[in-house]
Amino acid sequence: MPKILGAGWIKNGRYKLKRKRVSKSYIDLKSLYLKLKESTVFKYPVDNFVRFDYASKLTSIAVALALYDAGITYAKGEKQEIGILAVNKNGALDAQVNYFKDYLNGGRILGRGNLFIYTLPSSPLAEAAIHFGLTGPLLYMNSKDDILIEYAGDLVKSGQAKVMLALSSRGRETAFFVIGA
Repeated sequence: MPKILGAGWIKNGRYKLKRKRVSKSYIDLKSLYLKLKESTVFKYPVDNFVRFDYASKLTSIAVALALYDAGITYAKGEKQEIGILAVNKNGALDAQVNYFKDYLNGGRILGRGNLFIYTLPSSPLAEAAIHFGLTGPLLYMNSKDDILIEYAGDLVKSGQAKVMLALSSRGRETAFFVIGA
């Protein structure tokens, strides 16, 4: 039977980890990332973190905190059969609006590719999976939060992944769970 190995949230300038019993404040995602990098929650720098859109930064930080809370270590170049399942209702709407504004500002000729990549709602999950070496299922669902843990548990129970990270995002906040056997 799958169980919750770790959990927490990032919201309104605070983050909390359930298992490790940590609750701390931060100023913005850049400062939080730097703080977590110094504390070794991030084992090595995230390539191109500064160019990520907000959702990708938030997702990478949430995955790092989730792995840390669950006691799961990772190393550069090491692969792990861990999947990510994320739900939210807005998809990549913010990124799509930013890309379209850039397209308009560019004279309706061309939008920048570094903005376009984030118009897919699975891009933040892919960025995190690449950095952390996660090779399990990668799923984005435009759905309600109430199925998140159950569905992630079903993926573990059916053997499709040894561990699933389940993220539920609303705007600039996210809750995360680590589901394993």
